[in-house]
Amino acid sequence: PYYVGLNQSLFLQASLNSSDTGLLLSVDTCVASPDPNNFETGTYELIRSGCIKDPTYSSYYSPYSSTARFGFKAFSFVNRYPAVYLQCQLLVCRQYDYSSRCYQGCVSRSKRNTDS
Repeated sequence: PYYVGLNQSLFLQASLNSSDTGLLLSVDTCVASPDPNNFETGTYELIRSGCIKDPTYSSYYSPYSSTARFGFKAFSFVNRYPAVYLQCQLLVCRQYDYSSRCYQGCVSRSKRNTDS
């Protein structure tokens, strides 16, 4: 476990271990939950489908395309529970493939028309 106080800055890094140097790692979704087995209900979203949900979330420069760096401040969620778990989904794409999901940024689902 990692112990943090409210509003403490947290910095994370994820790295892809591959001999293929042409890959890009990108953060797609990160969700916090008090239950390590449930990331669907009672959760706190930091980023979802590339859309930043928490105003303190930031991505940071990495000299390696296979490394994603990001951070955020500990939120009020952490004061309500004895432990908070973080689950992140990352994307692996071909570097410089600008049509890939890694380069699309925030992807919000379009709503369907409910007209008859």
